[in-house]
Amino acid sequence: MNEEKPTPKRWVTIRVKPEEYRAIHKLYEQTTCTKLSQYVRKVLLQKPVIILYKDEASREILSVLNQLSRELSAIGNNFNQTVHKLHTLDHIPEIKIWAELTESGRQNLLKKIEEIRISMNQIRQQCVLK
Repeated sequence: MNEEKPTPKRWVTIRVKPEEYRAIHKLYEQTTCTKLSQYVRKVLLQKPVIILYKDEASREILSVLNQLSRELSAIGNNFNQTVHKLHTLDHIPEIKIWAELTESGRQNLLKKIEEIRISMNQIRQQCVLK
């Protein structure tokens, strides 16, 4: 099973000048850390921080993947809304039959969308780590 990581309990608060914050944030954005606090914690504890190196080709690939991901989400959402609306019109026999017949197609479509999304995330991770 998944082990839950203990959440930090103590606060360490520092104040920085706006230009210092911008410099820290700029350095943070160049790493694989998902949160600024995660980055700062690693730096303070002298743990390794993975710096990202993105070439222009990777940026273009990531941009296209992000666009495709948004389009896939929109397609899935629109299809779900349409099928849901058809199910609410079950008092018309022809629509009820059609909705029941398309249910397996809906499930297959959503499964394929999820498989594509997982593959895209794997490609995205590979591009980020290059």
